[in-house]
Amino acid sequence: MRESIEKTIDIDKIIKSKAGDKARFVPKFALSWLRRILHEDEVNGFLWSARDKKGTPWLEECVRYLDMDLQVKGLDNLPHDGRLLTFVSNHPLGGIDGVALGAIIGRQYGDNFRYLVNDLLMNLPGLAPLCVGINKTGRQSRNFPAMVESAFSSDNHVLMFPAGLCSRKINGKIHDLPWKKTFITKSVETRRDVVPIHFGGQNSNFFYRLADTCKFLNIKFNIAMLFLVDEMYKNVHKTFEVRIGKPIPWQTFNREKTPAQWAQHVQDIVYQL
Repeated sequence: MRESIEKTIDIDKIIKSKAGDKARFVPKFALSWLRRILHEDEVNGFLWSARDKKGTPWLEECVRYLDMDLQVKGLDNLPHDGRLLTFVSNHPLGGIDGVALGAIIGRQYGDNFRYLVNDLLMNLPGLAPLCVGINKTGRQSRNFPAMVESAFSSDNHVLMFPAGLCSRKINGKIHDLPWKKTFITKSVETRRDVVPIHFGGQNSNFFYRLADTCKFLNIKFNIAMLFLVDEMYKNVHKTFEVRIGKPIPWQTFNREKTPAQWAQHVQDIVYQL
């Protein structure tokens, strides 16, 4: 008898939670398309099979499921002297890179780190214990500073992607948008050294064309984000190179530059790794 799989990701429920009574007007073909592009069945199948795992073991299971070959350079740059760290990375893939980096960091520090991520990822039970959910455009917007404060004032390392969005194709190259300064100001305030990380990889040309089209048409909703799960499945069975730089002492970020300029400086370091 086939085992019944409990649905963690339910498109119908998500639409109803976001649209309320208006959800009944969403055409069935649109719901079917969303289920396909979000790989509802495949994702739920994995989440059910890994339902007994949480935190780093769950991330490791994701890496195995996606058959990722991670070529990591610079592990000897990671300190183990008790200091708290802020890990910052470029964000070329928008999901699979976050899973991979979490697994790498988890191998070194266990579950003693937290992601600053979109609150939608809090719906993943195995990932939720490692997350501080952020939704800067929704109901949580007023709580954004408090959530950042909670992460940085904790006894956990912090892993974040300062661009906020995954990379775009800029002048023919895959590159992050300008990094936000939050990781600079909060790392200085909480005396955390900053560890720069470069993750090598890219999404499909379709993804970048879609992102460019939305920008050209001035569409505010991040439509490209809907395709990130589909992009994740396009990146299975691939090899990714991860380069970890030397920690940058928090004292480096003095008044010679503004926090925004220091954020740009660290971003430049990442792309030089």
